[in-house]
Amino acid sequence: MRKPTPRPATPKHGGQGQLRIIGGEWRSRRFAFPNGPSLRPTPDRVRETLFNWLAPYMEGARVLDPFAGSGALYLEALSRGASEALALDLNPDSVAALRGHLDTLRCGRGQLLQSDALRYLDTQSPSAFDVVFLDPPFNQGLLQPVCDLLENRGWLAPRAWVYTESENAPSALGLPGNWRLHREKKAGQVYYALWQRSAGETSDA
Repeated sequence: MRKPTPRPATPKHGGQGQLRIIGGEWRSRRFAFPNGPSLRPTPDRVRETLFNWLAPYMEGARVLDPFAGSGALYLEALSRGASEALALDLNPDSVAALRGHLDTLRCGRGQLLQSDALRYLDTQSPSAFDVVFLDPPFNQGLLQPVCDLLENRGWLAPRAWVYTESENAPSALGLPGNWRLHREKKAGQVYYALWQRSAGETSDA
């Protein structure tokens, strides 16, 4: 008897070069993204946990994603009711792909810029965001300086939520002292955490 051909296992992020929106208006929609050397799309399971944490706060939120990459977090936030979202990325192919996805979805609430995150946050006029996703390339020392710019340059709402992915434990990141760790977990070698800003306290790390 001929044995059935086994089906290939599906990678955690929904397939190589492909992402899946998990919930909200565009639930189950799939989109391709260009591969990059440091691109690590947030796995479906981690995204589901994150957006469960953020569920009470997403509707009407203003969202910032300074290291958009595949756009998995950015598109998920828009699908789940963010009123507007700004994404930055240095890779022109990533930005072009995300623009195409927004056109396909007929979404006018998303803004995309090909820009260096640190330079943009340091030089542009700030606008306060309610939710920020920080998933920078690992081992480049980007997380602490971008957090300092967000806090010190006025990019955060008084009780903003900030999500981080890092190669180091949240307790070792040295983030602003008025950010309180709300939730944390680990998936493989990646630590992910949700922080909430307290506007009335000192911002010293």
